[in-house]
Amino acid sequence: MKLVTFEVNNEEKFGIYTEEGIVDLTAKTGIKDIKSALEQNMFDSLSAYVSDGVDYQMNEVKLLPVITNPSKIFCAGVNYDEHRLETKRDHTPHPTIFFRVPRSQVAHNAPMIIPQESERFDFEGEIAIVINKEGRRISQEDAYDYIAGYSCYNDGSVRDYQLHTSQWGPGKNFEHTGAFGPWLVTADEFKPGEVLTLETRLNGEVMQKADTSLLLFSIPELIEYVSSFITLEPGDVIVTGTPGGVGAKRNPPVFMKDGDIVEVEVSKVGILTNPIKSEKLIQAEREASGTVEVTHS
Repeated sequence: MKLVTFEVNNEEKFGIYTEEGIVDLTAKTGIKDIKSALEQNMFDSLSAYVSDGVDYQMNEVKLLPVITNPSKIFCAGVNYDEHRLETKRDHTPHPTIFFRVPRSQVAHNAPMIIPQESERFDFEGEIAIVINKEGRRISQEDAYDYIAGYSCYNDGSVRDYQLHTSQWGPGKNFEHTGAFGPWLVTADEFKPGEVLTLETRLNGEVMQKADTSLLLFSIPELIEYVSSFITLEPGDVIVTGTPGGVGAKRNPPVFMKDGDIVEVEVSKVGILTNPIKSEKLIQAEREASGTVEVTHS
C-alpha cells in the first residue's frame, strides 16, 4: 500500500495512492493524517478502503511531505563506507545522529530552495523509515516490528553552514531544503532485512548508487541505538544515511543550481523528484513584478 499526504482546498488529507488515483482516507475515516492513523492503531485496516474507489487524480492535489508533523526526525550521518572515506572520517563504534525539523522539508515535485546565504547546496539521496508504534530500548531482533513503511528522502545540505563548526544542525535545517516522498510504502510490502537499492540522479546523471547491504549501521541497529536514548513514537522518521558521491566531495565539486532536477530512487518505493530553485532569483522575480515591497536599510 502506498500512502500519500496531500492538500485539497487548503485542507491537509491523507490517502492511498493507486494507478487510478487517490483514495481519500481522511474523508472515509475522519482521521487527519498518517501519524494520527498510527497513533490510533488504524494503520492495518486502511487497505480495506481501496475498493471504495478513487476520489482524486494526482493532478488535482498538492502533495505534502509524507509525515508533515513528526515529533522527531533523526538522520544518520556518514553511514555508508564510501561516503565515510570521501569525507575522511573515522569509523566510529556508534552511529552519528543529527536532527532535522519538519519545516525544513518539502514534498515530491516541490522545489528545494537554495538559500540566499549559500553557494554550496548539495544533494544527499537516502532511504527513510517511519515508526509505527511507541518503543524504548528496542532490540535489533524486534526492530522491524516498529517500522510502518519506507520512503525516499533527499537530505539537501547547505554545506557553507554545515561546515561553520563541527555541529551540522544549521546546514541541515534551512527551510525547504530537504525532500520527503512521494509516498510511504507500507512495511508489509517488504521482507525484514530485504536489500533496497538507492540511486540519486542530478539532471539525469547518476551521482550516487548503493544498497542497504552497504550500510555501516543497519536499519535495526539505528532503531536500537536511537531508542536507547529516547522513546520512539508513531510518525517519527529515521533517515538512514547517504552513499558516496555527494557533490561537495567531487573533483571539481558539483553543487545544485537553479533549474536543476534531482531524483532519488529507492527500489520497491519509487522516485522522489524535485526541481531546484534559487531564493535569490525568486526574490528578484518578485521584486521585478512588484509583488513584494523592497525595503532598504
